[in-house]
Amino acid sequence: MNDDLRKRIDDMVSSKRVVLFMKGSAMMPMCGFSASALQSLRQAGAKEIATFDVLKDADLRAGIKEYSSWPTVPQAYIGGKFVGGSDILKELHERGELATLIAGA
Repeated sequence: MNDDLRKRIDDMVSSKRVVLFMKGSAMMPMCGFSASALQSLRQAGAKEIATFDVLKDADLRAGIKEYSSWPTVPQAYIGGKFVGGSDILKELHERGELATLIAGA
């Protein structure tokens, strides 16, 4: 990954407390995993979620996977740290841990 793309992703990850790289948008998720990740974040109390559509940007789609060393999208970041994909978010939410992460406790 080149330095410009790394800086761009750094800026995206730090743009809000809760960030989701997904397929589609918050208004129209383009895959079930992205919809599930968004739902878990919202149910856990996330009010403002910065979403970035990887389908609109091939460099971002490939770069985010290298950035996180995670092979799939969606990818969630909370407080600038990688949390995981839809399955991990769902598990954290079911255990009540996702709300704690979102609240910053």
